Amino acid sequence: MPFELPQLNYSHDALEPHIDHKTMEIHHGKHHAGYTSKLNAALDGTAHTEKSIEELMQSMDMDNSALRNNGGGYFNHCLFWNSMSPNGGGKPSGTLSDAIDRDFGSFENFKDSFSKAAATQFGSGWAWLCVHSDGKLEVCSTPNQDNPLMPGVGCNGTPILGIDVWEHAYYLNYQNRRPDYIEAFFNVLNWKEVQNNYQH
Repeated sequence: MPFELPQLNYSHDALEPHIDHKTMEIHHGKHHAGYTSKLNAALDGTAHTEKSIEELMQSMDMDNSALRNNGGGYFNHCLFWNSMSPNGGGKPSGTLSDAIDRDFGSFENFKDSFSKAAATQFGSGWAWLCVHSDGKLEVCSTPNQDNPLMPGVGCNGTPILGIDVWEHAYYLNYQNRRPDYIEAFFNVLNWKEVQNNYQH
């Protein structure tokens, strides 16, 4: 079955003032929709059509630019939308909070590490919080639409949180002030969903 553009769990204006209505409308309805349709076109007639998006990422032929860019764009944005909520913000709790304290020393240290990875990713890309098979957490970043599930990207855990630092994610409201956008992201961060990802 072809992949479908997921519906958002909130309206385009629900994350304001942190993420503006127009950015959400274009980002979801144009950019993510574009990745979805181009992913389906890249898969058409191939042996990959029965795979889940996670299986596609893990078995990615990194020389197949159409599948790499559009499959990554599809997967990354699906995770991104669910990582935000109008009722987000605050701090994690439970086992995820314990793991963050264990692996980063404190929530503040994690936030600094994640924010730095996002702010210093040169050009377009993503910053991630990943979990390894032993439960250890790691922060990393990837260029373009690459993600840690793909082979050889240098961060081999499973992403449970990602922030999009392509300019289309923030430029209408924040222009070149990427650090301000990153700070705003923490005000809508859906820690309940990230906790679910961690436990899964």
